[in-house]
Amino acid sequence: MCAIEYYTYDDYVHWEGKWELIDGIAYAMAPSPMITHQALAMQVAFELERSIENCDKCLVVAEEDWKISDDTVLKPDVSLICDEPNEAYITKTPEIVVEIISKSSSKRDEKYKFKIYESEKVPYYILVYPDDLKAKIYKLKDGKFDKEGDFFDQVYKFEGLSCSVDINFSKVFKKFKKK
Repeated sequence: MCAIEYYTYDDYVHWEGKWELIDGIAYAMAPSPMITHQALAMQVAFELERSIENCDKCLVVAEEDWKISDDTVLKPDVSLICDEPNEAYITKTPEIVVEIISKSSSKRDEKYKFKIYESEKVPYYILVYPDDLKAKIYKLKDGKFDKEGDFFDQVYKFEGLSCSVDINFSKVFKKFKKK
């Protein structure tokens, strides 16, 4: 008989390296994402930051802990948070969560985190695919994520958020397109 160890946030805060905690199960994150992964996350963050430059309520953060519960702590690649009262970690549901898909994280991002973000009522979930230079945007409608579309070079304007927000995917992917 094999026993799976159950962890909580109190355990998590003492671990070295990058981890996520989903329903008490620890998941090690890759030691260092590929350069394209990090650069795309930065490009999305720059676009979001540009968009909210006149908004005093919201912040764009990268790889920040989101403590969902005592046994679930995620570290989205990029998040748009608004009116967050805590300095140590994210406590309120972000308005936008972005995950850059890599081979090692695709199942976690597309299935497990998808379900968690949906159940936590994240208004928008964006999956960015570096190999395809594509972003899939999901919008929460009636408690379920509904795919808004695949975006390659379009501008997407988000609705119903604390601040006016848009992302120009032409700018996000510009440096990565083969000439």
